[in-house]
Amino acid sequence: MATLHDALAWLQETPLAHAIQDSEVLFPALESIHVLALAVLAGTIAHVDLRLLGLAWRGRALAAVTREALPWSWAGFAVALASGALLFVSAATRYGDNIAFRIKLALLLLAGLNALVFHALAQPRHPEQGARQPPPASFRVIGGASLLLWAGVIVAGRWIGFTVR
Repeated sequence: MATLHDALAWLQETPLAHAIQDSEVLFPALESIHVLALAVLAGTIAHVDLRLLGLAWRGRALAAVTREALPWSWAGFAVALASGALLFVSAATRYGDNIAFRIKLALLLLAGLNALVFHALAQPRHPEQGARQPPPASFRVIGGASLLLWAGVIVAGRWIGFTVR
């Protein structure tokens, strides 16, 4: 029976992985794209989180802030996911064995669950969260957790570069 390590070893031996490994510019270009996409993603999420915490954009309805940020968040996520997958393929066994990479994935999962709780449960309970209204406690908890989780994703992602061998 094949193990996860065997599957990762196969993945990093694919022609796509070799193209990334053998290129002098492809890996750094993908990493740059990944970092820029993550900056867009984290920046737009922080924009909403600061509103959830009641620390910024208090004069704007939450729905308006979210509506403006969400397309940019999804675009940043899509580009970060695609570029991150390509980076992963190039050294799948090293990333798969790396604790910082695993922590990053766990934090990404928790951040996604936090966003799901907000959009599916918390926000529908307060659909008219308008301008100048103090955010409910649930919004503040979700916004604070989101900021912490995304900061953790960024730190763990940066840590990967120092620990992958």
